[in-house]
Amino acid sequence: MREKLTEYIEVRGTFTGTFIRTGFKNGYKGPVETILLGNIKDENGIILTDHLWFNLTKGFEALGELEEGDIIQFNARCREYEKGYKGYKGYKDDVYKPVEKDFKLSYPTKIKKIK
Repeated sequence: MREKLTEYIEVRGTFTGTFIRTGFKNGYKGPVETILLGNIKDENGIILTDHLWFNLTKGFEALGELEEGDIIQFNARCREYEKGYKGYKGYKDDVYKPVEKDFKLSYPTKIKKIK
């Protein structure tokens, strides 16, 4: 669990992260493109978590072509969410993961590349 993020629950903060790669997840209307940022730090340079996934929103798309190692700065707020497999227990025994609570950064705004 990302305990250090709990200091930012429902409080807007400024964060930085290192671009690692893009990816996809399943969405209601088909695949959704995502972006993986690593070494998420607060405005004081303290590492809050090793990585976070974000949807590839217009704000991230506006940065243009990103290369691994680019430093991205953004504003966001922390929210709690449930992660794990919520489907029928016997259906996918090989991917079953119990549901647990975790924290994420939501609603990224003022996104810019600083390196």
